[in-house]
Amino acid sequence: MSSAYPEIYLVRHGQTEWSLSGRHTGRTDIPLTAAGEEAARKLASRLPAIDFAAVWSSPSQRARNTCALAGFGEAAVIKDDLAEWDYGAYEGVTTKEILAEQPGWQLFRDGCPNGETAADVGARADRIIAGIRAVNGSVLIFSSSHFLRVFAARWLGLPPEGGEHFILDTTSISVLGYEHDLSESVIRRWNQT
Repeated sequence: MSSAYPEIYLVRHGQTEWSLSGRHTGRTDIPLTAAGEEAARKLASRLPAIDFAAVWSSPSQRARNTCALAGFGEAAVIKDDLAEWDYGAYEGVTTKEILAEQPGWQLFRDGCPNGETAADVGARADRIIAGIRAVNGSVLIFSSSHFLRVFAARWLGLPPEGGEHFILDTTSISVLGYEHDLSESVIRRWNQT
């Protein structure tokens, strides 16, 4: 069901070797797998044929290439604030490995040593939201899982830590929007694969 108000389409990048193995991939710029590229190409038929007022991508090659393979590369504007969570010392490490060293650790609560906290990521999400509200129309965004989860929480007015309650699969499409007016931010659809 479409809305009379602008909608914000969130696309998580395609599969990478690290997303497949569960390694935290923040600022390490690794490519899509062949399966990730194929899934990204299929996004073209999964996204609606609407004129997006803006197409924004994370600077990572996994997000940029997902955007390009989906057919939006020429329209894309790179936004540094869309970068994935900076995992600092936990870059390239799995949650299982972290928990073996730091029992009870939770990304959204504890953040990462020498990396970002949920509040840091939330501040970036808030800047993107302010930019979206300045655009008169629907926006298409390509980014990464943990950033988009914090973004969704902030869209709803929840604290950044609220992102822990949302899951995103690779090449998933989620849609944010409004209900009765532009002051009522909602999730219209989530994690469609």
